[in-house]
Amino acid sequence: MYNMPASLQDTCIECICDNIERLCDVQNTPTEPRLVFKEADVYFHNNLSDQLLARLNEKGRLKDDTLSLFNGQNTTLRRVNISSAPVTVKGITVMKEHKISELRASGMNYVNINNIISCLSDWSLTNLRLLDVGKSSFIFSKYGLILYLSRLKGLQHLNVSSTKFNRHDLELITQQLPLLEKLDISCTLVNNITALKRCKTRLRVLKMYKLGAVNNPDFAAVLMELSKLRCLDVSDDATVTPLAEPEGKGTFAEILARTPPCFPHIDYLDISGTDGVSEAQLSCFLENHPNVKFIGLALTELCFMTMFTEESSTDFRKNLQVTGDATERQIVEALKKYSDRGLFVQKSLYNLFSLTHGISQARADLIDVILPGMKNHSRELGVQMAATACLYNLTKADFGVKTHPSCLRRVVELTLDAMENFPNHQQLQKNTLLTLCSDRILQEVIFDRFRCARLVMECLCSFDDPSMSRMAVAICSILAAKIPTEQTSQLGTKLRYMQKLLSIVKEKAESQVVDITMKFSLSALWNLTDESPATCSIFISEGGLELFMQVLESYVSAADDKRIQIETKVLGLLNNIAEVPDLRERLLNDECIEAHRRLLASKHIDVSYFAAGIVSHLISVEPLWLGRQALRKELLLELGQAVGCWSQPNNEMVAYRSFHPFFPLLQCGSPSEVQLWAVWAIHHVCSKNASRYCPMLKEEGGSSLIRALLRSADTDQRVVLIARQIMDLAKENY
Repeated sequence: MYNMPASLQDTCIECICDNIERLCDVQNTPTEPRLVFKEADVYFHNNLSDQLLARLNEKGRLKDDTLSLFNGQNTTLRRVNISSAPVTVKGITVMKEHKISELRASGMNYVNINNIISCLSDWSLTNLRLLDVGKSSFIFSKYGLILYLSRLKGLQHLNVSSTKFNRHDLELITQQLPLLEKLDISCTLVNNITALKRCKTRLRVLKMYKLGAVNNPDFAAVLMELSKLRCLDVSDDATVTPLAEPEGKGTFAEILARTPPCFPHIDYLDISGTDGVSEAQLSCFLENHPNVKFIGLALTELCFMTMFTEESSTDFRKNLQVTGDATERQIVEALKKYSDRGLFVQKSLYNLFSLTHGISQARADLIDVILPGMKNHSRELGVQMAATACLYNLTKADFGVKTHPSCLRRVVELTLDAMENFPNHQQLQKNTLLTLCSDRILQEVIFDRFRCARLVMECLCSFDDPSMSRMAVAICSILAAKIPTEQTSQLGTKLRYMQKLLSIVKEKAESQVVDITMKFSLSALWNLTDESPATCSIFISEGGLELFMQVLESYVSAADDKRIQIETKVLGLLNNIAEVPDLRERLLNDECIEAHRRLLASKHIDVSYFAAGIVSHLISVEPLWLGRQALRKELLLELGQAVGCWSQPNNEMVAYRSFHPFFPLLQCGSPSEVQLWAVWAIHHVCSKNASRYCPMLKEEGGSSLIRALLRSADTDQRVVLIARQIMDLAKENY
């Protein structure tokens, strides 16, 4: 069914990351507390250790305390990734317990390169092969940096991109790192690469993105001597105009077409975002280098050459990977290669958006190439606009059904990040709502539902857009039923949220409209007040009760199907209020009582059921009826008649968070009519969804109350009959 199902190992690692607190204890040591696995003999071999650390890092859960898990007794780290993690020297000291061969510590804000290297074991200092400290802070001094880096004599691959690394530092590392073969100095302060001549017999990979190499004759002269290069990146961002047009035979463009060719071993060349290279020069280069596997041409016109776009072209190479804008294949390749470059990601996503309009099948592969760039540039509006638009196209309708939940979860997480980072941008918020408003996502995908509901409610309150309101209330209605009671209370007691939902209901009722926005607004209020006395109080204090009585009156003459939908949702919420002892008296005015009596006699069980629930909660408290005993007797008679007429519907009418609101009604001293409604309601949900409700009934103590009813000689036989059926169901399903 799914294009790319997750492996069992990936699923297990994901589960561990999500439940790390449950699986660990805090252990006090002589120096400081640290996390330890509850199972003392648990052991992760190096591949699992590396994967767990990397996944914790990706999920933003890597901090000093979680790093303390990675001690030498329970884990074995080889390839460490702590990029962009908010860790300090205290946390990374754990690396001393491991033999690390590859270390990625890019984007570090709380430690510098000297800290990082000083936390390595002696074995790691000698055997470290790869060090990536791009976008990290450095302490540079005349000797400081080289003093630490010079200890890494086995280093083969160094990435210092997007740092203040300069030409003098380049001179030092080319002297002190004798095995250096791969170097990334992109986006640094290097303006002279003459020092690379020292490495000309061993440098195989050189990346110099955004250093203006294509238009710098001095750079070209040095590059010509690097005869062992297999990978060369001289790309730019296509926004910087060169100070002067390159000319003469020393330019990079000219050396591409040299005969005999420069770079005899090259198989990877990236000139994306540059100018000055002609089609003829590029064609000559490829003709002279038949082993080239990759050519970067994004943000250039060169990607539209027929040799890269038309398979019928005589010089078309099927196995040549090309980045660009001309074909889907080029766009996908660009998103894979340049996820850390905002401008490249944005342009590629714009082009991908038009392509995703016409797709006819689920494309999880496209989602996978969108998400890294979206994550890396979470605060760049252009990227987020394009990414959210693409994700909607790729997850809507049947595409979402055919996409694995783990993939959709990542979509939701980054979509929520976009909502949070750009709360005032209407079109972006609309894009996110379009993606989130999916039954597949809301019903089946695991994510932070409370966070989602909160952000969607903020969106609902911020924009007066009918289509956005429709989606927002639909999302909130569904999520409010799926989050814990304490979280629904946090949402429901926020005054502006309650006011907004009530204003929507009022506007629709005044026009006697029964549309999806009205129905979901009522459902949202119903779910938010469920077992939340504080929310019920806010609802009443904001005029919700008076409004809902007006709503019932407004739709009296509406068509049956519309009226029933409105009445069911209104009564469902009033049930929630009736369950709160301190608020019941608010439902005992003449208008409310008459409405309840009228709806109790409804021929439609959905309506009569909820009306009976309200009456049961009210009538069970005899002191509330002082001076109105005759009316109470009439209501008891009507309640019993109503419940006695019901037959079990085919579908489950209602979902309950717990059975606690029923327990006062099941007491042996309660009126038999009230007991009858309570056992009928419990039997209804237990018979429709036994796997959920039968265990709940026993765990919450409801079974003992029902057994007490069965033991009492005073229990009405109608109640006894249904109570026995409940116990039979409980026995079969627990």
